[in-house]
Amino acid sequence: MDIRELIGKKMLYFDGGLGSLLQAQGLQPGEEPERWNLEHPDIIENVHFSYYQVGCHIVTTDSLGCNELNFPDEGAYSVESIAKAAVDNARRARARADELDGGAEPRFIAFSIGSLGRLLKPLGTMPFEEAYNVFARTVRAATAAGADILLFETINDLYEVKAAVLAAKENSELPVFVTMTYDAGGRLMTGGDVPGEAALLEGLGVDAFGLNCGLGPAQMKPIALNMLEYASKPVIVNPNAGLPTTVNGRTVYSVGPEEFAEVMEEMVKAGVWIAGGCCGTTPAHMAAMIERCKNISHVPLTKKNRSLVCGTSKTVEIGPEPVIIGERINPTGKKKFKEALRNHDIEYIVREGIKQQDSGAHVLDVNVGLPEIDETQMMADVVYELQSVIGLPLQIDTTNPKTMEKALRLYNGKALINSVNGKQSVMAQIFPLVKKYGGVVLALCLD
Repeated sequence: MDIRELIGKKMLYFDGGLGSLLQAQGLQPGEEPERWNLEHPDIIENVHFSYYQVGCHIVTTDSLGCNELNFPDEGAYSVESIAKAAVDNARRARARADELDGGAEPRFIAFSIGSLGRLLKPLGTMPFEEAYNVFARTVRAATAAGADILLFETINDLYEVKAAVLAAKENSELPVFVTMTYDAGGRLMTGGDVPGEAALLEGLGVDAFGLNCGLGPAQMKPIALNMLEYASKPVIVNPNAGLPTTVNGRTVYSVGPEEFAEVMEEMVKAGVWIAGGCCGTTPAHMAAMIERCKNISHVPLTKKNRSLVCGTSKTVEIGPEPVIIGERINPTGKKKFKEALRNHDIEYIVREGIKQQDSGAHVLDVNVGLPEIDETQMMADVVYELQSVIGLPLQIDTTNPKTMEKALRLYNGKALINSVNGKQSVMAQIFPLVKKYGGVVLALCLD
């Protein structure tokens, strides 16, 4: 069964923590848990089975760091060999659970893919397409191994998650779930917010998304409730068992199963459709949560119909209030700006953007089209440099489909797109790009 047939129709439960349970079995600080798929497959299988046994529908493979940055070896510990072993361990656990109840409950294997641990340019050093390629290899390995779901989790940067989702969409047909990690104020590490996550991920066409790690259920609850205001897709919530403390050299989590289940019940009643746990949670936590939530009348999924665009750290909703679009990054009627384009004077263009931001613009239009320059390369350079210093959403303004695709692919967030007219040929070129990369379209009433 494809899980897409169930999400938003049946309450689904993820498993809980894995690393904390492996530490209890002897995993040492600094040891790579992914190696245990090959070295201790029986332990991994038993952990998965313990979660299936208490009623979890989705177990998460022991593969959070399974990427070529951590495992460059092409031999026994390659990305591909670890992925296969991780899925095989979960598959054996599922077979055992199905044997006990005759497969009465649907059971799925989510392949866990975590952050690469490196910031993408321009905030960091890793190019966007390099991150894409690292994720793509892991995606192909997970798909070949037989996973049911691609789960990108514990990522706290919208740009990195965009590279991950594009890698999934372009290298696999599997369902895509995403859970991101927020601070207590509801912000990602690189400044993104909850509406921005909803805008970007729904624009990219993921199947479900939400939150995991970083916070306990009580701290995560207001962020989850905020997400429910924006999300039209099923929301996932996988908190920690509270905040960790160290006691006698061991990491201890403060929230027990009943307290965890009580808060999770409140979130499920509010509209969360997929619930589980992260660090510090155990099969006992999941069992208590499932028991408390089993008779809830779930809030139906609804389309929120909110037109959102976002940049690196700012989300703008189009509709409730006037939206001011700064139009100074445009060569029409601007002699100095045309000279800046011809001279590749990016600094001048960025200053124009900063001036508009300081003057109260909500969105910045970016048009760099001149017949005598390479518009596609210039658009890429200007978008990149603007987003290194400005958090506002950008409006990509071009009539060149090649330029449009380049800009939308490297854009950090969900863009406003200017413009589409009523010509069938124009719509046929632009709308598929919007479908793939996400965006809000400004339409001209011309045909």
